[in-house]
Amino acid sequence: MTRIVDLTLPLEDGAPALGRLARPVIIPHTTHEGSKKLKQGTPDDLLTFTTTYMGMLDHSGTHIDALIHNNPDGAPIDEMPLEMFMGKAVCLDLRHVGDRGDINREDMDAAEKAAGVTVDGHIVLMCTGLNARHWPNDEIVRMNPQVTAGATYWLHERGSRVHGVEGPSTDRVDENLFVNHRICRDLEMVHYEWLWNLEAVLGAGEFQFQGIPLRIKGASGSPVRALAFLD
Repeated sequence: MTRIVDLTLPLEDGAPALGRLARPVIIPHTTHEGSKKLKQGTPDDLLTFTTTYMGMLDHSGTHIDALIHNNPDGAPIDEMPLEMFMGKAVCLDLRHVGDRGDINREDMDAAEKAAGVTVDGHIVLMCTGLNARHWPNDEIVRMNPQVTAGATYWLHERGSRVHGVEGPSTDRVDENLFVNHRICRDLEMVHYEWLWNLEAVLGAGEFQFQGIPLRIKGASGSPVRALAFLD
């Protein structure tokens, strides 16, 4: 039997977000009580309903960056091949790196060996323990490790076009250098951010992953439901 593990951050009103990005607004729109006045159904079988208003950026919650996000000539999310958002994956244990640390090439080598999976075109997820240490405190947006240039090139050399991290970014945003984002722009790589519950897939070896974006025309990214399928 296949076991499905949800790797998606709970998307809720006012969730932590980078200072340069708006927090999501997720609030009731119509309530069951309020909808009674619409008199749907029949007098003896009133049909009430509820709806929720969502106002948020395309980079809210667990999301994937589109190629256009940092490259004006890149494809928007609705034009990217769906094959990029699914396939064989592995989760690397990088919890030792700690808050605001550097994930470097040597870390990737050691984590790959410990995972028992040779990265060869895999979607590579990186468990840093950030959520376990800081969620839901606002300080989480300043504590994520840096995916260094060495680690990013390590992924590219092994045919990995897609990787994913906990927290709001693959880069330490307050440093304003965006090393990983710039290399991803140049090499046509993309990444998931704000992944959740990665501890649940540590030690699982190779598994299947899906993180399908919404078909938002022209968008620079999209929230996803990130799922791991374990044998």
